[in-house]
This record gives sequence, C-alpha cells and structure tokens, in this order.
Amino acid sequence: MSSGELLKIEPLELKFPFELKKQIYCSIHLSNNTEEHVAFKVKTTNPKKYCVRPNTGIVSPRSTSDVIVTMQAQKEAPSDMQCKDKFLLQSVVATPGVAAKDITQEMFNKEDGRVVDECKLKVIYLPTAQPPFPVAEGSEEGSPPKESMKDNGHENGSEAKSVISRLMAEKAAALQQSNKLRQELELVKRDMTRSRRGGVSFILVVVVGLLGILLGYILKKS
Repeated sequence: MSSGELLKIEPLELKFPFELKKQIYCSIHLSNNTEEHVAFKVKTTNPKKYCVRPNTGIVSPRSTSDVIVTMQAQKEAPSDMQCKDKFLLQSVVATPGVAAKDITQEMFNKEDGRVVDECKLKVIYLPTAQPPFPVAEGSEEGSPPKESMKDNGHENGSEAKSVISRLMAEKAAALQQSNKLRQELELVKRDMTRSRRGGVSFILVVVVGLLGILLGYILKKS
C-alpha cells in the first residue's frame, strides 16, 4: 500500500493470473483520507495491451474509488513469465465541484509550484494452478478408471477457471457501476445546492406572477 499525501493506493503490484486467449482483470483501490477533492489520472507504458476504467476521476474527501485494469487476451506467453509493463498513477488537489469530465492533462503538469503525487505500479504474471493428475502405473486392470479420473480432474480445473473469469468480469462491471453512481450522486448534490441558492428568486417570480393575475382579474371585474 502506498501512503502518499493525497491518496492511499492498494496494491502496488498488479497481479494477473496469466492465461492465454482470455481477458484478465485487476483492481486498484484508492482511498482519500484528506479534506480535499483529489483528481487522479492513470497512465501505462503499454496502452494497447491494457484497458483502464476509469483512467481519470475525482475522489471526494473521506471517500474511496476503484479502478479496473483489464489486460487484453494474449496469444503468446512470455518464456520467463516476466513483465516489464508499468503503470503511473498521478494525483493532484482539485477545485471543489469539478467533475471527472473536466479533468485535463494540464492539471498534472508540475508548473508554478503545483504538487503532483506520483506512484509507480508494477505488473506481475501469476502462473495458473494446474489440476493434479494421477501417476501412471503401467498397464493393469485398474487403468481405465484412472484415465477417467484424469479427464474429470481436467474438466473440473477448466470449469473452475471459467467461473473465476466470470466472477472477475462481474466484479469489474459492479465496480464501474458503483463509480458511475458515485459521480452522479455528486452531480445531484451540486444541483440541489444551486437550486437552494436560487430558490428565493424563483419564489419571487411566482409571487409576482400570481399578483399580476389577481390584479388583472380585479381590473376586469371593475
């Protein structure tokens, strides 16, 4: 876990259970324990290989946010299972009320004494667990059942991998929806604040309108 001045980031190593021809997901948890609105931006050395959602955003004071990193399906595995890809997460104090769509690259430029926190994240490939197979003992009367057990073990392993991939995809979708709802809630709060500020003028317009109608009715009667 990184404990920067603005955001706490967990984890610092993005671990992907490597599997060929399948998308793999990993999440980054951001915690804002300050009283400031914090804008963040995520960069990677290999943007064609990874999809980051959201790659920019706002973390409100005393709140959290999650970023989902998706590694695209790979056709080949590295011979040594080592990965040189890296991510950079930048964070900076934002003006209260700013929305994620208002974030620009200029906000993260280190100019005019602006403080920009930076945290580098490494990528690690994890080998997928292989199902155990019984040891062959040569040709004897018990051989066919042993082959059947091996087939079942392989099928169970494949089914477990499929379930894990599906659960990770559902988790990624849920986190994205949570972030979207959090941002929409912030917009609603700002709209309500603006409405309360303009409430007096709106009521005044309504009262003036009613008085005009009443006056017109009285003049018409007279």
